[in-house]
Amino acid sequence: MTSISAPRTRRHAVTMREHFRATLVLGLPLVGTNLAGFLVHLTDTLMLGWYDVTALAAATLATTFWFSLFILGAGFANAVMPMVAAADAEDDSMRVRRVTRMGLWLSVFFAALVIPILFWSEAMFIAIGQEPEIAALAQRYLRVAAFGLIPALAVMVLRSFLAALERTAFLLWITLLAIALNALINYALIFGNWGAPEMGIRGAAVASILVQSFWLVLIAGYVMRVLPDYELFRRWWKSDAEVMSQVFRLGVPIGLTGVAESGLFLASTVLMGVLGEVQLAAHGIVLQVAGLMFMFHLGMSQAATVRAAAAFGRKDETSLRRAGVAAIWASTVFGCLTVMIFLVFPEQISAIFIDPDDPLRDQVLAVSITLMALAALFQMVDAAQVMAIGLLRGVQDTAVPFYIAVFSYWAIGIPISYVLGIYTQLGFVGIWLGLVFGLTFAAILLMVRFWRRAVRIT
Repeated sequence: MTSISAPRTRRHAVTMREHFRATLVLGLPLVGTNLAGFLVHLTDTLMLGWYDVTALAAATLATTFWFSLFILGAGFANAVMPMVAAADAEDDSMRVRRVTRMGLWLSVFFAALVIPILFWSEAMFIAIGQEPEIAALAQRYLRVAAFGLIPALAVMVLRSFLAALERTAFLLWITLLAIALNALINYALIFGNWGAPEMGIRGAAVASILVQSFWLVLIAGYVMRVLPDYELFRRWWKSDAEVMSQVFRLGVPIGLTGVAESGLFLASTVLMGVLGEVQLAAHGIVLQVAGLMFMFHLGMSQAATVRAAAAFGRKDETSLRRAGVAAIWASTVFGCLTVMIFLVFPEQISAIFIDPDDPLRDQVLAVSITLMALAALFQMVDAAQVMAIGLLRGVQDTAVPFYIAVFSYWAIGIPISYVLGIYTQLGFVGIWLGLVFGLTFAAILLMVRFWRRAVRIT
């Protein structure tokens, strides 16, 4: 049960202005960290678009599939955040350590299980209707990128640990450094600059895995140096069945919820691939831009998780409600700004991703401009659904949100995308209308879940 039913005690009343300030102080570094992390992958898309449209289309397919599995495994890291925040609110440092360690264990186990799926992916891509050349290139990328899952998921656990303790500034700076490193390695390996071999799409995969490993080493070093009292890596091989079970039970629905949403976008990517190379490349561009803006909402959602979890640990209903309002309003204001940008500058944004001399440039731009307008439609509902999910995770309510996500994305969004995109003249427009409907249903149901159950006063 996620409702707070303990009697409220007298405490210092925190004003809404203080809640807004606290949410922004915690959330903006998380926004910056997510944004910087996303820019690492955006760099891959940008440089591959300059290299070759076919490589861009294959990378769109490959990275969408990679991220679907990554999001599933990241459920354990996302479970660490509210559990550590609640334990820290109760001054239980031993539980903080136990939760984080078991989150690392589960993440590594998951990565080891799914690497073979990525390694042998070409036949699957062909079976779902992708062009053979695109499928082969996508597998070539994934056979390198697959091994980056282990450091990437470990980094997610340590990021959740630091975010729950509200130590987010370092995360931002180290991620900014990773952007620069990724750009340099991409420039060398994709195009064969500075004496490096020209590896094309495989060069982007090599760059990603090197940067992910670099991230892990620096974040782990920071934790050991700045937070030695938690002793996260002392006797790291020692298991803890009780806490592992708790992280697993909370993390699996979180991961599956993420997969339900990413599955919506993966399905749309597959359908775009069926329509053709141009549609798939344009789809990849607009998804990258929409994802870039989404990083603000994701950061605010993570801040909402931490603040809701702390209030939940203290049994403070008023703070829980106000934390929710503060995060939602911050996200809403930014969402309005994003809609304006997408509607006013679609061509200028899309043109950044394509080589001016590419023969398919004009076709890709035409599709991208239309998709950018459709992306503007779901900005507000996408923000609302991720904010509701963050707040529900803060009160450790993850099972019902998973069912809501499955219904909204798989029973509403994907069927609409399939029917409108494949069986009507709408084509790629119909595919994106399915995204809009799926996200809208999720936003409404998840918000109702939080405000009618998670914060009810009894």
